[in-house]
Amino acid sequence: MSFRTVDYVEDVSPGSGALPPRAWYPSSDAASLSLNGSWRFRLSPTADAEDEAFAEPGYDSGGWARLPVPGHWVLQGHGSPIYTNHLFPFPVDPPRVPTENPTGDHLRFFDLPDDWPDLAEGGCVLRFDGVESCARVWLNGTDIGEFKGSRLPHEFAVGHLLRPTGNVLAVRVHQWSAGSYLEDQDQWWLPGIFRDVTLLHRPAGAVLDFFVHASYDHAGGAGTLRVDSDVDGRVTVPGLGIDVATGEPVTVPVKPWTAETPTLYDGVLATEGERVPLRIGFRTVELADGLIRVNGRPVLFKGVNRHEWHPRLGRALDPETMREDVLLMKQHNINAVRTSHYPPHPAFLALCDELGLWVIDECDLETHGFTEQAWRDNPVDDDRWTPALLDRAARMVERDKNHPSVVIWSLGNEAGTGRGLTAMSEWIHGRDPSRLVHYEGDQTCRDTDMYSRMYAPHAEVEQIGRGLDGGTRRRRELPFILCEYGHAMGNGPGGLADYQRIFESHERLQGGFIWEWIDHGIEDERYGYAYGGDFGEELHDGNFVCDGLLFPDRRPSPGLVEFKKVIEPVLIEGDGTGNTVRITDKQDFADLSAFAFEWSYQVDGDTVASGALAVPALAPGESAEVKLPQPPPTGPGEIQGTVRAVLAADTAWGPRGHVVAWGRFPVTARPVPSVTPSARPVPGERLITLGPASFDARTGALTAIGAVPVTGPRLDVWRAPTDNDDGAAWQTDTRYGLLWRRLGLHRMRHRLDAVEPEGDALTVRTRVAPAAREVGLATVYRWTSDGDRVKLTVSVSPEGDWTVPLPRLGVRLGLSAADRVRWFGGGPGEAYPDTRSAALPGRWESTVDDLQTPYVRPQENGARADVRWAEIGGLRVEGDLEFWFTARRWTTGELDAATHLSDLTPGDTVWVNLDHGQHGIGSQSCGPGPLPQYYLRAEPAEFSFVFSELG
Repeated sequence: MSFRTVDYVEDVSPGSGALPPRAWYPSSDAASLSLNGSWRFRLSPTADAEDEAFAEPGYDSGGWARLPVPGHWVLQGHGSPIYTNHLFPFPVDPPRVPTENPTGDHLRFFDLPDDWPDLAEGGCVLRFDGVESCARVWLNGTDIGEFKGSRLPHEFAVGHLLRPTGNVLAVRVHQWSAGSYLEDQDQWWLPGIFRDVTLLHRPAGAVLDFFVHASYDHAGGAGTLRVDSDVDGRVTVPGLGIDVATGEPVTVPVKPWTAETPTLYDGVLATEGERVPLRIGFRTVELADGLIRVNGRPVLFKGVNRHEWHPRLGRALDPETMREDVLLMKQHNINAVRTSHYPPHPAFLALCDELGLWVIDECDLETHGFTEQAWRDNPVDDDRWTPALLDRAARMVERDKNHPSVVIWSLGNEAGTGRGLTAMSEWIHGRDPSRLVHYEGDQTCRDTDMYSRMYAPHAEVEQIGRGLDGGTRRRRELPFILCEYGHAMGNGPGGLADYQRIFESHERLQGGFIWEWIDHGIEDERYGYAYGGDFGEELHDGNFVCDGLLFPDRRPSPGLVEFKKVIEPVLIEGDGTGNTVRITDKQDFADLSAFAFEWSYQVDGDTVASGALAVPALAPGESAEVKLPQPPPTGPGEIQGTVRAVLAADTAWGPRGHVVAWGRFPVTARPVPSVTPSARPVPGERLITLGPASFDARTGALTAIGAVPVTGPRLDVWRAPTDNDDGAAWQTDTRYGLLWRRLGLHRMRHRLDAVEPEGDALTVRTRVAPAAREVGLATVYRWTSDGDRVKLTVSVSPEGDWTVPLPRLGVRLGLSAADRVRWFGGGPGEAYPDTRSAALPGRWESTVDDLQTPYVRPQENGARADVRWAEIGGLRVEGDLEFWFTARRWTTGELDAATHLSDLTPGDTVWVNLDHGQHGIGSQSCGPGPLPQYYLRAEPAEFSFVFSELG
């Protein structure tokens, strides 16, 4: 076989034979046939291992495998997936690719339906919505073309080749191609036909391309509609009384489309041969007065970056999964999505139109791996590649131009700078001046309409908001967005509330997009979920692919719950007296009429009174002071008030009563537990007793409270480092997780200095320190009792030069029998110092197992914040000062050693941490570490716990 037959694989051109790109629409009255389903499949190790005979009708493929399309063959038992963040998994020699180039031959046999139009009438188009990374196509033995651009549509005219029966569609897919150099996104490399394959009948006079222009005049409340069409026809919108010819503008009163109020009008584009349903949203996007404005108003993006992902199907998403994503976003107050880093399945954008999300639609372009050679030979600055770049831009814009949700086009991601990007920007601005253009890599903003950054720390974002960031005059006059921030890898991200306060303080700052939506864990019987390196890749980036607000199975992580709270559309603030709340509408467009409000009072976490609260339908930005009913009579307990904003009626994305915002405020202070010492320690031969407690006479260690055996407690400063503790290798900030381990905080030694049963107290003096270091923590445990309860007061004094903060500071104890946990404090989920906005004080109950947060790579998790008391294993623990509570069936060392959840085996002891403090989380896995106010500094501390046996 001649190598010339595969030259197309390494050709920098976008391909040959495909029709010009055009607008996508989900349906029409023209016939269509889905070719999804079971295909024949053969995998070869190289691009030229097999000849083209398989494409001929009559070829015997009986011995081939079968696999479903859409899909990725490496997730279907043929080969293995590869994960890299930015390194190319092959030698960098553009446009050349390795000889070892897995190549999948696909065959689909099909007959036309009986009611298919006569083949002499009109034509037919074969459409591929996504193939990675290069495909060559034959129909009934005829070569019809080849293409690159994995996440982009390609259509071919095939009417002249079709037969009523016995059609053979052959597709050869190569994993690597010249196009791979343009598709170095942070994700799994997954070859295959992973989106729909469809045969479309094109009647004579059918719709070709069309462009729906639907603008909105916010001053007069009118919308102007003009539908440009390559084929003449008429446009009707019955709800607006519109019936006009294509190309003819018409202005009528309308309700505008926004992400908060996604009003769509149903219409029809009718040509001689086809009727295409339209969903029209009227809105105007502009850059005015240095701000991104929609319908005349600035927009604050509360967004996420969304890769397409399913733990079994990869990027082959079904409609139900796409809808689930949008519903989850809406239900968690998210209002925007950046389609990182490629156009999504087009049906996803239709859901954004319907349910209401602002969209930054990003081109299928990333050349990040060239950073390893200082961007030398970067295709975006090489004129030979510019046609491919322009083809990718055109296929995105033309496909998605009729979606009102798309307000910004993005040129791509992490592709350096160059002439090709400028050409893309100029083409997009010329083709669609009704939208803005984004590209984070353009730091001069020469080609873009906004200043965009990734992972800028809080202080720098504040400076940018104040206009003190420097740069060109053009850049300083543009709005700013954080296209990526809050890296949601493992436990975290921390600091979201601090970012949001900065966003809301400066008009220039128009929000940001969390990285990212979902963990890309692959369902795996060995590990539960696999990540980079689990398939034997020679180059990989580990669990950096698991950095989402959703776990792989789409369960919300604590990070998503925190983000929902931080970006609430309604701000509810107590006045400190419990009599009045201040309600603020933080939406950009909608008033509060869609929400109902409820008040309640809690005593020690239990709700004792509740009712409806009348709140005026405030306009965006407006506030009102609202009087509350009188709180219950002051008693011995802690009284708090709560106001919730809930959906007043069922909506397309949430049921009536769904909570969108809440505020909790103190009415009376918490009574601090007290123990008046009355019992005295009683030394024995083996034990010292004090009230209900027993201690080892030699070590002073607690052994039991009443009939409940206890191991410990003793000082604990170690936590299994989170991904954010350890940080990323390229980070310039201090990576404390590494320093903690280097210092030896994971292997602290406990020296016993004295056991003193004197007076009404048992005092145990110790020094806790790591081997090989001079630093230590002088720790004194002082026990007292009133006969029924026992109180532990821990005093900690740092010794030596502590140059790092502590991971945690508290005590750890072991219980031999514990399952259910009840507590009064923050919940229901985990929280840490800079991730605690969503921790709602109340009474909660859980099993020990359900307290764990199942991060794909095990790490510190599961702490509950602001705990007043907890009951577990027959004990009640009360804090003098609220504390952090954690319980798990394995030690911190075992958690630290685990690389997958399958490594964790429950033991016979439940280990309980009662912490005075925790270090913050931050987002240093790809962003800034915790802010200084969330550091747990090594300084003198004293804290107390009161223990009693449950009756």
